[in-house]
Amino acid sequence: MATTSNPAKKAERHRKTRIGVVISDKMDKTIVVEVSRRVKHAMYGKFLKRRVRYKAHDETNVSNIGDQVLIEETRPQSRHKRWRLKTTLKAAVTV
Repeated sequence: MATTSNPAKKAERHRKTRIGVVISDKMDKTIVVEVSRRVKHAMYGKFLKRRVRYKAHDETNVSNIGDQVLIEETRPQSRHKRWRLKTTLKAAVTV
């Protein structure tokens, strides 16, 4: 019994996504995105802030500092880049 794989019906692979704020756009086609979360301490119950900074690929250099963006995990683009910009959720307010 041979089964054929139909690429049209194949489910899209689930990739990790994160929402964060752009803190640097000085590199060419690369942004640094800071993702913050609140974690409750196991013993004392106090809420602590934790942050992680990801380097993400921005092909068209559209993101600016302060933008809220959605990034998606992808294959390694360089030594440190493993994420790519999926969309800009909220543009930064410029004065």
